[in-house]
Amino acid sequence: MSEQKKFKIEYQMFRWGPLLVKTKIPEELRLKFLSEAEASTENFESKLAGVVNKEVGFRDKKMFLPFFNQMFNMYADAQFKWSPEVGSTPETFKEQYTLDSLWANFQRPGDFNPPHDHGGALSWVIYLTMPEALKEERAAYKGRSAGPGGITFIYGEGPRTYITHHSAFPEEGDMFIFPASLKHWVFPFKSDCTRVSVSGNVSDSIKIKSLKKKGEKNEQSDSEKSNKKTV
Repeated sequence: MSEQKKFKIEYQMFRWGPLLVKTKIPEELRLKFLSEAEASTENFESKLAGVVNKEVGFRDKKMFLPFFNQMFNMYADAQFKWSPEVGSTPETFKEQYTLDSLWANFQRPGDFNPPHDHGGALSWVIYLTMPEALKEERAAYKGRSAGPGGITFIYGEGPRTYITHHSAFPEEGDMFIFPASLKHWVFPFKSDCTRVSVSGNVSDSIKIKSLKKKGEKNEQSDSEKSNKKTV
């Protein structure tokens, strides 16, 4: 029997699933977020899914709008590179957003966030502090999960050969941006310390410079309505 002749194989690989972006925020903004979080007295716990020591809303979200606008334009560029077949140019993804909610989490030993998702179009988390005690606990961890203070994003089901989740142990200043529907959870830790993070949600196709007031509907032009797309 003659040996089968080898032939050239050409193939394509397709990206699959939602876009998760990690970036780093400037130090001056990290300190500004932290200062506002520590000064806030607005209790936000009843609006959230987490079992967290302290969760507070921000007194003035408007001061952060230029920062978030820049971040979401960056996400739009990344989205086009991730799935260019959805639109013809990066501008296709550059929606106008409204900042629906912004809150800070003061996580203490034993606190955690169960698997959950958010409302709106996009969500994010920014890590404002990362105590040394927590870093040491994470370094000593030998398990296979995200570990103490880690975060895991999950999408879909399948065998171990499928990529269905992404886990990370964040550093100070890290920011993750993701579709609001992407499920994720935050692991507890044992160290006697407090880690501070800030999270929030935005809705799409509405001008970010005009924040919604409680109970107020957003007015959209006919062109904005016709150009509305889903991120």
